[in-house]
Amino acid sequence: MRIIDCCLNLVSAVINRLLVKSKVLPEDPVKQYNLNPANPTFYIVRLNARSDLAALARVCKSYGLPSPTEQQRLGNTELARFIGIQNPPPLFGDQAKPTDALNQGKQIIAQLLSTGEKNVQVIPVTILWGRNPGKEKPGLGTLVSHSLTPSWFRKFFVLLFSGRDNFIRFSQPLDLSLLVNEKADVDELPHKLLRVARVHFRRQKLAATGPKMPSREQLFSALLASPTIKKAIQTEAKEKNISQQHAQQNALKLLDEIAANYSDATIRVADRILTWLWNKLYNGIDVKYTEQIHDLTNKGHEIIYMPCHRSHMDYMLLTYVIYHQGLVPPHIAAGINLNFFPAGGIFRRSGAFFIRRSFAGNKLYSAVFKEYLSQLFIKGYSVKFYTEGGRSRTGLLLPPKTGMLAMTLQAMLRGIDRPISIVPVYIGYEHVMEINTYLKELAGNDKKGESIFGIFKAIKNLKNYGRGYLNFGDPISINHYLNEQQPDWRESIHPTDVQKPQWLGPQVAKLADSVMVNINSAAALNAVNLLAMILLVNDKHALSKPKLLAQLDFYLHLQRSASYSDKVTAPNESAEQLLAHALKLNKFDVISDEFGEIIAITDNEKTLFNYYRNNILHLFAVPSLLALHLFRQHRSRISECKALISRFYPLFAKEWFLHDLDEHYITRILASFVDQNLIAINGDEIKVTKSNDSLAKLEMLGRALNLTLQRYAIVIGFIQTSQGIEREELERESQVLAQRLGTLHGIKTPEFFDKKVLVSFIASLREQGLITESDNGLTGSNELCELYMHLKALLPARVWQSISDIVQGQCQ
Repeated sequence: MRIIDCCLNLVSAVINRLLVKSKVLPEDPVKQYNLNPANPTFYIVRLNARSDLAALARVCKSYGLPSPTEQQRLGNTELARFIGIQNPPPLFGDQAKPTDALNQGKQIIAQLLSTGEKNVQVIPVTILWGRNPGKEKPGLGTLVSHSLTPSWFRKFFVLLFSGRDNFIRFSQPLDLSLLVNEKADVDELPHKLLRVARVHFRRQKLAATGPKMPSREQLFSALLASPTIKKAIQTEAKEKNISQQHAQQNALKLLDEIAANYSDATIRVADRILTWLWNKLYNGIDVKYTEQIHDLTNKGHEIIYMPCHRSHMDYMLLTYVIYHQGLVPPHIAAGINLNFFPAGGIFRRSGAFFIRRSFAGNKLYSAVFKEYLSQLFIKGYSVKFYTEGGRSRTGLLLPPKTGMLAMTLQAMLRGIDRPISIVPVYIGYEHVMEINTYLKELAGNDKKGESIFGIFKAIKNLKNYGRGYLNFGDPISINHYLNEQQPDWRESIHPTDVQKPQWLGPQVAKLADSVMVNINSAAALNAVNLLAMILLVNDKHALSKPKLLAQLDFYLHLQRSASYSDKVTAPNESAEQLLAHALKLNKFDVISDEFGEIIAITDNEKTLFNYYRNNILHLFAVPSLLALHLFRQHRSRISECKALISRFYPLFAKEWFLHDLDEHYITRILASFVDQNLIAINGDEIKVTKSNDSLAKLEMLGRALNLTLQRYAIVIGFIQTSQGIEREELERESQVLAQRLGTLHGIKTPEFFDKKVLVSFIASLREQGLITESDNGLTGSNELCELYMHLKALLPARVWQSISDIVQGQCQ
């Protein structure tokens, strides 16, 4: 019998080598889980199949792990390393023979109790053949798709057609010491071990493939039969004076317009194309903090991905990263503008469902879309949508649109019993391919619609775009959020009717802001946005190479020692390496003379670089204000610095979605300045050092906030001028003065003149009680006067003079 087993294993190994290509996660399980090949090792898997054993053996060999085909000595006993908890079913009949897993578990635990061995590694390994979720009603196509328990006959076809898509995920080894130390019946422990393993594999499969998919016809029939849509159809028929059947056909057309048509085959083809595309476009994609996503899926959470929106590339990049993390691609809320031939069909088969910009005046569309979204959550599909509603044209986060998030919470009020978590995602690039278009739109040109010609043009212009960055932010459990913020939320649950309790709007707005804060807390620094921070504040947007490297070193040290958030990522390379990388992107001129090299932003990139600087401006807000204050005063106190920051920080937090101020953050920044020999601290007193470059470094860092503070001064100055000013007049006059300053001082940053930014700042002043509105218009508080005087002390005299020539604000 042993000889037959060896022969069969050999045949499986040969077939595996010919037909199977495995993707392993994590990329280095030995390092990820601190595995020790010298320790007693067992592999627990779901299916006791020779093909699974052969695939695992080949992977273990490549990582230097003990072979699962060999026996493991534990004490004086030889035990099989491969533990399959379920046998494949027979070709005929439904019942598979029980495996030896329970007996193996008993032997392992018995040996642990008798020998006291503490270093045994029992590693759960998920092995999937393909990532097809399967159909709710199986058809002929399921013969070659993945199944949890295929017979040997079906497994042959699975190997033949899905062998190149084999997926193997190692998980954290089970801590058997905790199991053994529990006060439980020893005979029950092996049963508990297998129960834990079964739940684990069920969740891993669901995370990788998602739930089974209904056919499009089944989905539409189920949705049309729902009480919510039935009611909406009746209303449609009555209001438009049409037949019930006609109204139902209208609903069916809307479903066809909205619904995704997910196809695993499309995803696999897209994976290969996108792998080629990323290699063509980028020098690499840096992905951080994926472990918390896997932690959520291991706990059975349904995930909503909410990324910032920089580019159309975001759609593909995030889905690609999620797929390569061994997770099912989410259903994606996409603007109806992307539903054009042929891209619309491809996006739809990749999981996109389409949403109109407005639901206003269309009750049937609103009901159909909300019911479709509810069904996605009820069935357990992960979802992705962009809370900004559209791509940022400035590089700053846009105010969140709350419609999709509100519908998400309404879906929870249908009584979904699984935990749902939002995962904020920061996406950044060293080059955004639409950036020239954004600049034209900010200059007043009309937004062009998407078309097939735009795709061909983009493909034609493919080139080296540097690196891409994707950081997963801190997740937000919606269940926990509502339990804390709205403890009685479960009282609003209704299994069929869409609910809109009074608390929904305010809680959605708060939750949306929390998502934006967590996105910005996971920002990624890179060569281009760091150089933009430095060069844009210098005359002619140029700096000598030694000075540039020194300032870049300063910023790197600052962000590594006094980061705004522990989720912010900074490059590991040196300043010299980052500059060398950036120069390859053809965005800079290198000018040489007898005194050395000068690095300058190329003429056609100067305005565009504001976009990249804005991606990370929030990370330098507090350091920049401190640097500007110290540069202007030369001497100060720690208490004065903290008071200054506390005055401005609420305005920064509202504009840039910052988390609550931590006073230790200010202390860390000042300590970093000390480390760089820019300042000296004696007790509470701060003094700028007399080193040659300390003032220059502080001035350059401080200038990063100049335009923001000028905008503040313009608006506040107009308020202080009068005993009351109408909001519309304040907005108009502020924009005109901003344009004047731009002409006088060569300011070409588009958002400096943007009326939306000015309107948002005025709203922020009102929210914080710095201005009040009465019949006489807007008037300022005493605190606003103090803020105005701080601005006068911080801004350059020539800029302040330009403002005061128009605005004669007085504070007593």
